[in-house]
Amino acid sequence: MAATVTVEPAGRSCWDEPVSIVVRGLAPEQRVTLRVSLRDEKGELFQAHARYRADAGGELDLTRAPALGGSFEGLEPMGLFWAMEAEKPWGRLVKRDVNQPFAVELEVLDGHEPEGRGRLLGRTVHERNFLAPGVRREPVRAGRVRAALFLPPGAGPFPGIIDLFGSGGGLCEYRASLLAGHGFAVLALAYFRFEDLPESLNVVHLEYFEEAVDFMLQHPKVKGPSVGLLGFSKGGDLCLSMASFLKGITATVVINSCVANTIAPLHYKDMIIPDLGSDLGKHTTTESGLLDFMNIWNNPLEKPYHQSLIPLEKAQGPFLFIVGMDDYSWKSGFYANIASERLQAHGKDRPQIIYYPGTGHCIDPPYFPPSRASVHAVLGLPIYYGGEPKAHSRAQVDAWQQIQTFFHKHLNGKKSVNSKM
Repeated sequence: MAATVTVEPAGRSCWDEPVSIVVRGLAPEQRVTLRVSLRDEKGELFQAHARYRADAGGELDLTRAPALGGSFEGLEPMGLFWAMEAEKPWGRLVKRDVNQPFAVELEVLDGHEPEGRGRLLGRTVHERNFLAPGVRREPVRAGRVRAALFLPPGAGPFPGIIDLFGSGGGLCEYRASLLAGHGFAVLALAYFRFEDLPESLNVVHLEYFEEAVDFMLQHPKVKGPSVGLLGFSKGGDLCLSMASFLKGITATVVINSCVANTIAPLHYKDMIIPDLGSDLGKHTTTESGLLDFMNIWNNPLEKPYHQSLIPLEKAQGPFLFIVGMDDYSWKSGFYANIASERLQAHGKDRPQIIYYPGTGHCIDPPYFPPSRASVHAVLGLPIYYGGEPKAHSRAQVDAWQQIQTFFHKHLNGKKSVNSKM
């Protein structure tokens, strides 16, 4: 018996968009296994599988049918996507070329054989895109700035956001490209290990980021008189520094970030903020041989490390802190609380802090498989990031909505996205 696999929206959808998966043409209450797979730009394979039972009419609708085992259990309509794991140890799914979609193969296999080795009943291929219809990508080589600008369809101007990633370096575009599909002009900004930028993060000059802000505010498609900032990990403390020293910043979102300057000294005009510093000897190793860096960092509240604290008394708010409570890279909740206390002590508004239990360090847009561990791009070593897959996946969906709501409210003056966590 041939089964028909239907994915809606048909043909292609954006990665951050949920899809509906229905299998028809099965026998009544037939036991089947669904398997999903894709290969990234490096050819690495990512897969997930789950066991199901069709209904009395021979139909299987993942919005109504719970998974009976496999990569996950329970009613998880998007579980086949977020539960994908790399075939290669410590692999992390990222999108390197946002111009090309991921081709996701879905297969229906007979029975509940281990690892989905049953007879093939049906298959389909669905494309998951990173550029919503009409979104444009413009490479940016303006002065020293090296970036990619994503513009929504329409005449604009659009509220502008600068997007910064962490200590892996390079130009990471997938978050910016997806966010542009929700009405924002988003600049994915590289700051080392890309083209003619420094290869190592030995020192950071804030003037480079000031130049990026100026570029955005002078762009005819960007709505002034200010922009928002979105930063993850090291990119988060850079956003806090930008909000503290630079003009033209309205709203800042930081994801699992420190409240002190980390990794490299920060220079701006005649000022230097030293890096927080760390003691690599304090790292631990998990049973799987992964490095746990949570406790290597110095305490920014202790002398002399307090000199690395970012002067939030100068900061332009508002702020949103997104915190994974199972973050094993550093104590993100502790740092967010310090930021809140320091802002309020200087008469600033209390920041919004969202704590996500069971959620690790790498909080990506929705439906990316949670990265509990991967090989660090610079260190070349497997790092433990933490997180429980199901809780982390739910946090990614909610955080994505919260980010949009925050920026629409503070850059547009209105709220346009509802959280459904």
